[in-house]
Amino acid sequence: MSSFTPHRSVRRAGFLRTLRAEWTRFRSARGRVLAMVASVLVTVSLGLLIAAGARSTCVTGKGEGPCPAPLVGPDGTAVMDKYYFVHQTLKGNGGVTARVSDMTGLIRLPDAVPGVRNVKEGVVPWAKAGLLVRQSLEQGTPYAAVMLTGDHGVRMQYNYVHDVPGGPHNGPQWLRLTRSGDTVTGYESDDGRTWTEIGTVTLTGLPEAVEIGLFAASPGALWDMAQAFAQATATFDRITLQGANGSWRHDDVGVVMESDGRTPHHPGGVVESGDKLIVTGGGDIGPATVEGGLRADLMLIGGAVGLVPMLVAAVMFLSAGHRSGPIGNGPPVEPHPARPLAAKAAVVGVAAFVTGLAASGVVVPAGLAMLRANQNPVQPITLGTELRVIVGYAALTAAACVLALGLAALVRRAVVAVGLAVALVVVPHLLAAAGVAPWLLTITPAAGFAITQSVPTFAHVDVDPSPLGGHYPLPPWAGLAVTCGYAAFTLGVAIAARRPSRAARL
Repeated sequence: MSSFTPHRSVRRAGFLRTLRAEWTRFRSARGRVLAMVASVLVTVSLGLLIAAGARSTCVTGKGEGPCPAPLVGPDGTAVMDKYYFVHQTLKGNGGVTARVSDMTGLIRLPDAVPGVRNVKEGVVPWAKAGLLVRQSLEQGTPYAAVMLTGDHGVRMQYNYVHDVPGGPHNGPQWLRLTRSGDTVTGYESDDGRTWTEIGTVTLTGLPEAVEIGLFAASPGALWDMAQAFAQATATFDRITLQGANGSWRHDDVGVVMESDGRTPHHPGGVVESGDKLIVTGGGDIGPATVEGGLRADLMLIGGAVGLVPMLVAAVMFLSAGHRSGPIGNGPPVEPHPARPLAAKAAVVGVAAFVTGLAASGVVVPAGLAMLRANQNPVQPITLGTELRVIVGYAALTAAACVLALGLAALVRRAVVAVGLAVALVVVPHLLAAAGVAPWLLTITPAAGFAITQSVPTFAHVDVDPSPLGGHYPLPPWAGLAVTCGYAAFTLGVAIAARRPSRAARL
């Protein structure tokens, strides 16, 4: 062991000397410094250009004007709270039981004939009809609900962001919702006699008088990276109330008025037929995605283009201080020993991280401030998420540049290495942002752009997996891990290829 330790120390000292030499070589080249500056300027200028040009307007009963700030739920998340509610006031403890005997709906599909609306019968997967108890009719207040969905069986949901699965039923189903103090419990049954508990939740501070009853809602149908009209109609029967015995009241909660201020836009409604209530509603009760306002990740819309100068700098750095061909069809880059290559990767990674951090650290907070100053609705974002977007983009820049360096070491031609790096990291992201082949962001190094996603993803909300819609096919850290994996593998292969063979050592 004593004879081994000095050998390790010597190797460590040798690597540190090489690292210092490579860092001096990197910062002494004006071209590479200019590439870092260009990367920051491109990313920041494009992001701020988007922020400065964004103007959101909404048409309401008072005319056209700035859109209101996003509605937020109890935990500060942007939410949707639009549905049709048939309800009574419950004072104290009690509950409601009903059977959802049928659920139908209408969905707008892409127009078969241009200009002619194509509305068909059907329900979207997260159409909802069931029982609801909430603090008040004010939007964004705490609630709990048990429901039958279009294609996800029975669910219990509460406070917008929480979802508890029940049985996989899509046909007629009995539902029950009970309230005891702050505790709300949801049940389901196939026959109305044997009941299964779905879940129990606590709605802290629930007042003595709450609203309880039946509701229907339907998120929009997803097509062309947008949400189109959809509506759900549910038939309720076998309705019983415990603790409330007043008359039913009807409210189209969150309905939007046309520009005349009097006509509801896609109104819901209820029809009473004997002991049945047929309730129709649109909208949703849950997290808001596209409707929640402009997003922080839009400020990094120039991030893919801003990567290009750094990828070029990383490739050209491989030949720094050694004989190599220029960008173009020059002579191949000479092979390098493993130690300088590892040192170059460390220098490139740190320089790229600092460059990405400078760009994202400026454009994200400055862009969000500009959006708010121009009275645009902005998606709520926590400090932790904003830091993850900023630092994550810097980490993505570092990983992409290390990948470019490894590619240059393997192919030994600068122009080919730059082309490969751009094709693997930049092009797939640009295609996905245009709505073309978003699945590329699962299998290519461009997957790392997922780290910039600023809107949370929820299992009970269907979204379009596209950067334009603010969601990626992979979770943020998983996407970054894909890019880092490509970089580590490519660099590892390149280093292994430069180690002298055993015969050469002998």
